[in-house]
Amino acid sequence: PPMSAARQAVLGTLDGQPEPVSIAALAVATGLHANTLREHLGALVDAGLVRRERAAAAGRGRPAWLYSVIPDEELPTGVSEYAGLASALADAIERSSDSPRSDAVAAGRTWGRQLASDTELGPARPGNAGARQQVVRLLDHLGFAPQPDARHAVVRLTRCPLLEAAHRHPEIVCGVHLGIVCGALEVYGGDAERIDLLAFSEPGACRLDLMLSRADDSENRP
Repeated sequence: PPMSAARQAVLGTLDGQPEPVSIAALAVATGLHANTLREHLGALVDAGLVRRERAAAAGRGRPAWLYSVIPDEELPTGVSEYAGLASALADAIERSSDSPRSDAVAAGRTWGRQLASDTELGPARPGNAGARQQVVRLLDHLGFAPQPDARHAVVRLTRCPLLEAAHRHPEIVCGVHLGIVCGALEVYGGDAERIDLLAFSEPGACRLDLMLSRADDSENRP
């Protein structure tokens, strides 16, 4: 029988993830109840479209099931390794830093400057609008599947390349992603101080605001 739209959406969320994902992370990303997800995932596993495996044991209790699309060999070379490294670094920052979010944003800024300088996306058009458009192109290049509004002021990020890590360490992973945007805007000549990233602000998407009002700016500046 044809696959339902809801089941296709679950498969689409899993597709392209660089590491296996838990039901808890999928529930946050999709807005679906865990029991509903279990039903969809069970059918996808039975259909041979999704792989199910146990997470590594950590502490008490039975490890969670993790899910990934088959075949994961279609992922870009090195992406899975990067996801594992990112998760390990997030663990280290959380354990050792007195200001994990600030440190994550700072690291992301450095990374964002490098990405903006290294990627072959062409020069940004002059001004803040051109810089915002270039940032959206960079985010698309990085796998966030961005959906900008007409002014490129508010962008829905409909895919998280590190969904499971972001679910476990949202303050850190999302801080790095915010920092990447800040650093890239600096390179592209845009306003890097009036932005904010609201993680999982709606089912299936995070909200990136690239034009905070001045009143909001004082509270949300990274």
